[in-house]
Amino acid sequence: MRKYTFPVAMVMVFLALSGCGPQPVEEALPTRTPTVTLHPPTATPLPPRSLTVCVGAEPATLYPYGNVSATARTILSVVYPGPLATNSYTYQPVILEQLPSLENGDVQIVPAKVYVGDEVIDAEGNPVTLTKGVRLRPAGCRRASCAIEYDGAGEIEMDQMQVTFRLRPGLRWSDGEPLTAADSVYSFQLNAADATPGPKYLVERTQSYEAADEQTVQWWGKPGYVGADYLRMFWAPYPQHLWSQHTAEELPEFDLAARTPVGWGPFLIQEWVAGDHLTMVRNPYYFRASEGLPRLDQLVFRFYADADAAVNALVDGRCDVLDTSLALEGQVSRLRAAATEGRAQLFAVPSNVMERLDFGIRPASYDNGYQANADRPDLLSDPRLRQAIALCLDRQKVVNEVLFGLSVVPDSFLPREHPFYNNSVARYAFNPTAARTLLEEAGWRDLDANPATPLQAFAVPNVPAGTPLILNYYTTNAVQRVQVAGILKDSLAQCGIQVNVQYLTAEELYAPGPQGPLFGRNFDLAEYALGVLGMDPLCEWYTTAEIPTATNHWIGVNISGYSNPAFDAACRTVRESLPEEAAYATAYRELQAIFAEDLPVVPLYWRVRVAATRPDLCHFALDATAQSALWNVESLDYGEGCP
Repeated sequence: MRKYTFPVAMVMVFLALSGCGPQPVEEALPTRTPTVTLHPPTATPLPPRSLTVCVGAEPATLYPYGNVSATARTILSVVYPGPLATNSYTYQPVILEQLPSLENGDVQIVPAKVYVGDEVIDAEGNPVTLTKGVRLRPAGCRRASCAIEYDGAGEIEMDQMQVTFRLRPGLRWSDGEPLTAADSVYSFQLNAADATPGPKYLVERTQSYEAADEQTVQWWGKPGYVGADYLRMFWAPYPQHLWSQHTAEELPEFDLAARTPVGWGPFLIQEWVAGDHLTMVRNPYYFRASEGLPRLDQLVFRFYADADAAVNALVDGRCDVLDTSLALEGQVSRLRAAATEGRAQLFAVPSNVMERLDFGIRPASYDNGYQANADRPDLLSDPRLRQAIALCLDRQKVVNEVLFGLSVVPDSFLPREHPFYNNSVARYAFNPTAARTLLEEAGWRDLDANPATPLQAFAVPNVPAGTPLILNYYTTNAVQRVQVAGILKDSLAQCGIQVNVQYLTAEELYAPGPQGPLFGRNFDLAEYALGVLGMDPLCEWYTTAEIPTATNHWIGVNISGYSNPAFDAACRTVRESLPEEAAYATAYRELQAIFAEDLPVVPLYWRVRVAATRPDLCHFALDATAQSALWNVESLDYGEGCP
């Protein structure tokens, strides 16, 4: 706080005494009045305006290329915000001047000459060394239909993608050192190092990543790679001036990388008290400081392994924010009550994590050919049965009763807010009457005229006559899933479909194949969740290549065994087109139409992101696609700081 010095007043008074007439004069000695110095009152320093954010379990590390937990992601979003923000299913630049695009010229597709021995991306999208016989897409070819087999005889041109990223001028690390394009190149090199854990998908499709100047980075893809995910080709900068003194193997144990990293965000880490809290204070070099940001002086992250205890702390005034890393879905009723009493604000939005019910369309035992006497009857290969099951699932009741009406029933694998959502897809609202009509068409009859017993097969291909419509339903023993399975079991019974729910531990359900029921593809129905941290749920999840089999060591997420060449082709088009191109939107609409008709999966609901705050906190907003609940932490305020 600035100290003010007030002027000091000094007063001197001289008194003289005199007599009258001829009386002798007695001179009075001058009386000196002491100098009076007035000291200003000492200003009492105001305490820092602090915000306490209660988060989930204490993270093991903040090293961004390490095993980053949900709590770590929240903290890192304050240290390294961006570099691109993802809000409301759109991208916004944070430390970049603009988003690269075809329109502004920062994205270009150019012909590149290649020859035997060059690294390219083949017609299937895989990085390979070019040799005779490799199938590739020559320049101008963006579809499988125009791919050719390389004859090895000479040069050939292929499409090559180039993207330019431009940093904001004047960026600095929180220690005052300049943040430059070289820091992003260093990050790429670190990510590419064998000792750095994690997927190398982007690295493997990169020909070069170089700094053109202090603010500009240029990415060149390998010839043959043209992808919709080009914005991901900017590597978040990390402080080369601090980290480069350590090897990739050493960095996870280096405090300035794992515990007190410097960043470019509005706050910097001051201390980390193990087992209790982490404190952050204003970053004096924050690039938006001239705007009066951040509005607060200090952030304190308190670690809570128990969501119930965190809610108590909010109500008692020991927490100002409950972060989404606390998994608050089970605390909604308490938080609603606190909000009604004026002791909290409750925030909830549907996320982009889908709770889903997968059909075991093609069990792993079918991989060597369907054997009628040995394999499970082919119950679920007919889309009409899958559609009927969808019509028999009272998903809206699940949303209303289990999720307090805070989510929605999906019609697609894309949320309705997504810019490429297809609003014309087939929908399956709860309708037992329509379901029974479909079941009748598919050959499932009420042969005993008893609505309390399951339907039986009558002329259903690869299903013995009289087989009852009884399905095994696998899920975990989590409280929410037990509630969901109970509702769905009852609603399916209204259609003559019996399910035997089997509750497993997470370790049992997600065990690797071939033993695990999901990844070993040995189930009828399976409820679980799948989602992404970004904005775009992956169509690859439903492609043939993602079916876990013995051949691919049971690696893949298409556990239903669903396979449709038309879906596979449309998914490839999405991945190999740019969002600005018409083919991209067309393929996305086609994918959703095929998905809704074939229905390999019934989307049950979008999982809910839940947070809560003190009643007077302002500018807080949850977003389904934001990196964290603190995506705009620099703007948060409370009390007199709010409008």
